[in-house]
Amino acid sequence: MRFLLAIFFLLSSLTTWAQLQSPSDFLPHQLGSTFTHHHQLVDYVEHVAANSPRVQLEQYGLTNEDRPLLLNYISSPANLARLEAIRENNLRATGTLPGNTDAALNDIAIVWLSYSVHGNEAAGSEASMQVLYELADPSNARTGEWLENTVVILDPSLNPDGYNRYTNWYRQIANRTPDTDPAGREHNEPWPGGRVNHYLFDLNRDWAWQTQVESRQRMVKYKEWMPHVHADIHEQGVTSPYYFAPAAAPFHEYITDWQADFQTEIGKNHVGYFDREGWLYFTRERFDLLYPSYGDTYPTFNGSIGMTYEQGGSGRAGRAVDLPNGDTLTLYDRIEHHKTTSLSTVEIASKESDRLTQNFRDYFKNSRATPSGDYLAYVIPDSTPASQLNRLRTLLDRNGIEYGRATKGKSGRLYSYKKGEDVDAKIGVGDLVIPANQPRSVLTQVLFDPAAEVEDSVTYDITAWSVPMAYNLDAYASKSTFSDLEPFPVAATNVPSLAELRNAYAIVIPWTDLTAAQVLADLLKADVQVRTAGNRFSIGQATYPAGSLLVTRADNRKMGDFAATVRAAATARGAEVGVINTGYSTTGGDLGSGNYGLITNKRIAVFGGEPAYTNQFGQVWWFFEQQLNYPVTVFYEDEMSDVLSSDYDVVVLPEGRYRFSDSQEEALTDWIRGGGKLIAIGAANRALAGTSGFDLETKEDGDAEGEVNDSTRLLSYGGQERRFISTYNPGAVVQVELDQTHPLAFGLGDSYFSLKTGSSAYRFLEGGQNAGRVRSTPLISGFVGAGAKRAIEETLVFGVQDMGRGLVVYLVDNPLYRGFWVGGQLLFCNGLFLVD
Repeated sequence: MRFLLAIFFLLSSLTTWAQLQSPSDFLPHQLGSTFTHHHQLVDYVEHVAANSPRVQLEQYGLTNEDRPLLLNYISSPANLARLEAIRENNLRATGTLPGNTDAALNDIAIVWLSYSVHGNEAAGSEASMQVLYELADPSNARTGEWLENTVVILDPSLNPDGYNRYTNWYRQIANRTPDTDPAGREHNEPWPGGRVNHYLFDLNRDWAWQTQVESRQRMVKYKEWMPHVHADIHEQGVTSPYYFAPAAAPFHEYITDWQADFQTEIGKNHVGYFDREGWLYFTRERFDLLYPSYGDTYPTFNGSIGMTYEQGGSGRAGRAVDLPNGDTLTLYDRIEHHKTTSLSTVEIASKESDRLTQNFRDYFKNSRATPSGDYLAYVIPDSTPASQLNRLRTLLDRNGIEYGRATKGKSGRLYSYKKGEDVDAKIGVGDLVIPANQPRSVLTQVLFDPAAEVEDSVTYDITAWSVPMAYNLDAYASKSTFSDLEPFPVAATNVPSLAELRNAYAIVIPWTDLTAAQVLADLLKADVQVRTAGNRFSIGQATYPAGSLLVTRADNRKMGDFAATVRAAATARGAEVGVINTGYSTTGGDLGSGNYGLITNKRIAVFGGEPAYTNQFGQVWWFFEQQLNYPVTVFYEDEMSDVLSSDYDVVVLPEGRYRFSDSQEEALTDWIRGGGKLIAIGAANRALAGTSGFDLETKEDGDAEGEVNDSTRLLSYGGQERRFISTYNPGAVVQVELDQTHPLAFGLGDSYFSLKTGSSAYRFLEGGQNAGRVRSTPLISGFVGAGAKRAIEETLVFGVQDMGRGLVVYLVDNPLYRGFWVGGQLLFCNGLFLVD
């Protein structure tokens, strides 16, 4: 009877397995002959999960355009049956889940494969289907052996909206027979391209900041699994050979020798396959491990072996494209290369699972006991506005970083982020403390250290990102630990009762961070009349900062129950609200004086299209829609005349490469003089510098003497890259001096940490207000070349120029950069609403 039952189950399994199809058998086209629609990719993934005993499928979220985000869990049937136990055991190894690990589960390696975070690097998602099939096929004994001690988590498309945008466009315009000429239209995507998500964000820069819905949902699952190996599958320029680990310098100083060495082991495993086929590849040259928000660095700072794989191709390659060596790169080639490195990654993780998992456990044990860096705690005073603390806590929670409240006071020498040096300071009861001795110790220190040690100044991305600077916090770093911490209470908004607000002479909302601007946006949309304080003022014993919002009963007599509207907006946003029962002030002017101007509802136009940089336009669009929830109309540049002849109050120029015609320049200046407000961000200012009517002037670059030294013409060719970096700023934080009396600086204090991502420098405005400026020898975090550092000294960063009845707001540094520079968001709102 047992024999007959065994035969029965074997035959049943074979019948089920026989239904499993390869991608080429399942899809309406052969894999690699064209690009697969996203819905077809989803269909195939579902087919495999339904027909393989090695696969479980989970939908972990939706994109902005309602496309599913999927994870495939691939392992042996026995491992899948105990998948939750494996997951929990691994979290116990990290210390994020209490309890001891189970020795029987300790040697199971967890490998996470992520495909096509850049949607037009579509060969990754195409290859994911073949990788899934190779791992899921029960007749594949080779992969079956790996899965006995390995769980593979496979995400076939991290950016479905971008992937869909690219593949749909390509299939609509491509020739029947592939056009291999790189100049052909099927090799030249139109703006904005498929690289980015719905809001045109680069999701590969968003792992730590999690501004985008895809990142937030993915990181919930990442924290639940904490893989031992993570491979991020990309594409690069068409003519580049394949890139795989080991990575290039600079390595962040907190990356362990084990992580660096095992990267090399994985790379050598790939080498064997690539050498056998004669495929070109390179390592250690281009992709470094410094900036913490990539798909290789973020996993690395979470204890994983994090790696990027890059295949030549991207959106330029199409189905086939001619190469300079006379060869033709095909989509088939690209898929095969990615399949090879993906499977090789699983193979080496399986073969070395005991070492891999043991070192993973040691990583977290050591990082908890002996944190890597000098600073063992980071402190944000209890005096920080509650809304600012809540934003910081949200970031900490999303990253799984532990924190608490100080229960005892403590004095000593602490590093002050604002002053850039050690000072005598006191930690008070109730201050927020983020200890370094915690499971995610390394990630905590990487994100919060005042500066990262940059071992090589030729870097791939920005070199400074410290969270207290990005959030414009008055914060401190301590070299000693804090043992007396208690859980932070659940954030609660203390908004006065509706009766108190209805009876008030005025309702006041302090202008301290973005929350106040969000409430303002809500009130303006509801037609509530709002005033803003032009300076600091006091009423009775209470003092309010400049920029504070005032909703008076006198202004809103025709507005029905305006108090209920204010209370609803403040409660929803978590804003601080005060009640004022008199218009008589002790300082700063009575509430009926000219110091309190009305803020009008704004009609806002934002220019998009080809001249605008895709990511930077997306940052503006996302900010209005997802942060402010305030309406904007997007126009293309060639529609400028129509826009300016309409009744728009504000025009925003995102960063871009604008070339205005004479007629456009004339229309723009006439519109400003007639009362319009132009806000130019970052590189958009280049189009205004030197243009008639605009006071903005570039600061000339050059050496200190202002003349060319003949000896520089005889320098060797081989050192040119190193010489170039003297004038290079890949992205550093520079402290900016603010004019606190100017509305552009309200809520920010006397200084602001600005993320400067280039070397463009502008002179102080002669006829305008230089509200934000870099002075001599500024405080800098990150790498800036010596020449670039000289160039930005004594230059304008944020300024305002009156022009007729209107004005221009110059934002030389982008305050909305990647959505994570939170302090800059308030500065942008100052320019939008308060500068008038």
